[in-house]
Amino acid sequence: MKNKNKSSDRGKVKEIVEDEETIRLKENIYVVFVECESPGNVGFLARTMGNFGLHKLVLINPCTLKDEAYYQAMHARETVENALVYDTVEDFVKDNDIDFIVGSTGAPGGSYNLSRIPIKPEELGKSMNYNDKIAILFGREGNGLTNAEIEMCDITVSIPTDPSYPIMNISHAAAVILYEVFKNRNNYPVEGLEESTALEKEYLLSDMEKLIGTLSIPDHKKKNGLKVFKNIINRAFITGREAHTLKGILRRLNKKIEDENNDE
Repeated sequence: MKNKNKSSDRGKVKEIVEDEETIRLKENIYVVFVECESPGNVGFLARTMGNFGLHKLVLINPCTLKDEAYYQAMHARETVENALVYDTVEDFVKDNDIDFIVGSTGAPGGSYNLSRIPIKPEELGKSMNYNDKIAILFGREGNGLTNAEIEMCDITVSIPTDPSYPIMNISHAAAVILYEVFKNRNNYPVEGLEESTALEKEYLLSDMEKLIGTLSIPDHKKKNGLKVFKNIINRAFITGREAHTLKGILRRLNKKIEDENNDE
């Protein structure tokens, strides 16, 4: 005898119970598309976000969103409809109190281009703290992110590709990066080893800048030195405790130099 109720279950959405890590990931990650040129790519990006449970889409100075954007989004149409729109990345970051900014780049720089020394998506996924508000920036289809926008980022991520054709379509690049983020969402640090906050890093950089300022070296070397220090701090994903300890050392060094200068 056939079960008549079996067919009635088809098409029903099953109730999904999410763990705390997945909920935090969905609430704290913003996917930012800078100056999109094609409405279709907005839809494809929203669809990719939906594959990994993300819904916070941000559009910076976008093109006009035509029907194509909603059509290509498929079941993620609501993500496009609810997208946040800003004129600049700076406006978005300030308005939403973003703690950590990740810039995606298809053209990583060499050792002398300090702002474009990237990590791989896998490294990013394993190191991110989803208790923070995180923005993942994707640049223009043609030119990517500007140097000024890269400078704003705490870290850059690049997908290894064949050098003969290194630039990926935005939705494909997003799929790789978001997969690594989603895959590693349960790799949380143990209690007491939480990553340092944006404010803690800001104070740390301020103390280092003051220390570098006491050196008798050209200004461009001071700037590069501070940039290298920032890169190291962000790629290491230091804990709050480590930031506090390092900040204390830098302040003592600054105090000692100040006292010695006053004695002269």
